[in-house]
Amino acid sequence: MNEQIFTNYRLQLPDQEVLGTLVVRHGQIADIQPGVVAQGQNGDGDYLLPGLVELHTDNLEQRLSPRPKVRWPLEIAATYHDRDLAAAGITTVCDAISIGDVTPTSMRMTLFGPMIDTIHQGQESGRFAVDHRLHLRCELGYAKTYEVAATYADHPLLALISLMDHTPGQRQFAQLEKYKEYYMGKHGVTQDEIEDFIQNRMTAQRQFAQENRQKLVQLSQDKAIALASHDDATIDHVQEAVADGAAIAEFPTTLEAAKEAHRQGLQILMGSPNLVLGGSHSGNVSAMELVELDLVDIISSDYVPQSLLQAMFLMAHTTQKPLYEAMQPFTINPATAIGLGGDRGSLEIGKRADFIQVHDDGIVPRLTAVVRQGRRIA
Repeated sequence: MNEQIFTNYRLQLPDQEVLGTLVVRHGQIADIQPGVVAQGQNGDGDYLLPGLVELHTDNLEQRLSPRPKVRWPLEIAATYHDRDLAAAGITTVCDAISIGDVTPTSMRMTLFGPMIDTIHQGQESGRFAVDHRLHLRCELGYAKTYEVAATYADHPLLALISLMDHTPGQRQFAQLEKYKEYYMGKHGVTQDEIEDFIQNRMTAQRQFAQENRQKLVQLSQDKAIALASHDDATIDHVQEAVADGAAIAEFPTTLEAAKEAHRQGLQILMGSPNLVLGGSHSGNVSAMELVELDLVDIISSDYVPQSLLQAMFLMAHTTQKPLYEAMQPFTINPATAIGLGGDRGSLEIGKRADFIQVHDDGIVPRLTAVVRQGRRIA
């Protein structure tokens, strides 16, 4: 019999912590019992948690372009992106693939197809350690956003569509100086170019955003694909998301928007870098402020996969919640949001044996093993 025994672990179950034993058979959790047995792998009292579930990471883009004007070979970048995630304790991921951007030379304008194909091939071939899904980030001010998204509407890995609007002067970039700082620094827009750059972006938004939004909303409904809003800043933004049928509010930028999203029943997603750093790099609302008000349902690593675990323990310490409660925005909540909560996201008999082993010395929680379907991947 293909059986593995993990004993003397602090098991983080859905509603309690138990010092006990977990049994894996054929890639699934077969038994969970309190107490320590004489056989199997002894955890010496370390934590055993469900594998982390990530809904929004740009890490593949980081691997593709580790420095400005550098393009790493795509298959290599995807493989090491996958290993980054495994090393961070992520066992299920929605790779965020951006459709549309503001600069003609951006890889977001040219590489979305090859990126999607490479992820699909890696997943199908068994090359990846982590279970990959697709999250299409659809920039509403790009003329061909709907056309491209519709091409992938029946893709077997597509799990989430989000509606992006990075037009200057609103949402994430309500402060124009922050917008200028970001695009001049990251995209190389010069001081002489930035004003025309801003005007062109605002013009494109007026031309294409509303039609793209309407078509993408209909697409998500027709194909039963989870839909997310992005960077909601006002009550009107949130109400628009609700009318669109969105289930997730990604990165609300103000307390007002977060409160309205919570009132309307949206799942609020915030970034773990914001938590670890103590604030938003764009000058928006602090994730920890929302956490302390019980306004956060899902945590995403955004651009730093390794920040997830640190953020989880930071949340537990700050809120004084037990770890089995603090872990839910990193595990069962994101899994449920994309329809996967029935077979992963929690330590329960019959679910996939996706879990992480963690040693906490009170300074930095340290992963000691990552297991997906009973197989160690990191």
